[in-house]
Amino acid sequence: HGRLAGSGHAGEAAMLAVLLTERGLGGDGADLERRLMRFRGEKSPRATSARQLAERLARQVGDAKTSGAVHAGTLLIHAWPDRVAKARGERGRFVLANGSGAMLDAADPLAGEPFLVVADLQGKAQNARITAAAAISEEDIRSALGGKIETRRQTSFDRERRAVRVRETVRLGAITLAERMLPAPVGADADRAILEALREHGLSLLTWSKEAQTLRQRLSWLHKGLGAPWPDMSDETLIERLDDWLLPFLSGAASLAAIDAGVIPAGLSSLVPHDLQRKVDALAPTHFDVPSGSHVPIRYDGEWPVLAVRVQELFGLDRHPSIANGTVPLTLELLSPAHRPIQTTRDLPGFWRGSWADVRADMRGRYPKHVWPENPLLAAATARAKPRGT
Repeated sequence: HGRLAGSGHAGEAAMLAVLLTERGLGGDGADLERRLMRFRGEKSPRATSARQLAERLARQVGDAKTSGAVHAGTLLIHAWPDRVAKARGERGRFVLANGSGAMLDAADPLAGEPFLVVADLQGKAQNARITAAAAISEEDIRSALGGKIETRRQTSFDRERRAVRVRETVRLGAITLAERMLPAPVGADADRAILEALREHGLSLLTWSKEAQTLRQRLSWLHKGLGAPWPDMSDETLIERLDDWLLPFLSGAASLAAIDAGVIPAGLSSLVPHDLQRKVDALAPTHFDVPSGSHVPIRYDGEWPVLAVRVQELFGLDRHPSIANGTVPLTLELLSPAHRPIQTTRDLPGFWRGSWADVRADMRGRYPKHVWPENPLLAAATARAKPRGT
């Protein structure tokens, strides 16, 4: 009774206290509000003496007169704030503010209530049966327990929409009283949320253009070969250094789709020390000009840079193609006219003088419209098939 008193409704509180200790008064249902109404009118000697006991208890507290009727739930909530329960899923199933689960028979009139205050439970924590409870409104919960209610804003990343979302939840312990979506953040908050999403989900969330991918591979190759101060391009380091290379280029939008394609290459380049910036193209060029005049892209996705090129485009070249001021030979992936790999070499002059004869014999039969000279060093490089009629 001590837990129920002190709310200016000592008479009602005392009646409830008696009901909770005396089984069967006002009926056997779980709904204390109904039992309280029946108990007030019950004529049996047991009920009469119980009401007298309630009056004595109320007098001890010094407030026998109740100031207007009050709901059982409103009285109980002060006594058991951790036993506020919210309906979840199936009818009759509830979760309590303290995290436990509890249930009522689906046919019980209280089973359809959105919120209860549970005065008595029997059985195990997750499946305890509610034997005494009262309905309460969300409004009454908020006004009675304002100090215990927490409003939290949670920023999360919606992978499908590639955007940051903000959810506001109002909670009482383990119970969610309400939740709603708020507008996405803007400015510095949006930028921070984008970085947070990348830390959690990885760099693959970003849109990597061909230019960005190639630049990353070139810088990574320079870092592996030459070490610091060439920047490390591993996922781990780039995520660790997001504040250095990505944050300065963001524009305060909470969506990845709003990040301009040029932002990533600009950000990665900014990690290269100023005095090395102009050396990137000299040491790790994006393309190599072959004798046929074609501007062929260099691949940096393996241990060594690779030049995949049709063999006819290299005729007449007696020096192995290299980069980084001639210090790094390119791995040549020699292709057929149909762009299929024929052979890989890091010694072109050796290839011309060695296995070219076998390659030529095989290729002449397969691609008769193309030139297959006996001595490729004396032939003109070409990106085309033979002219008609030759």
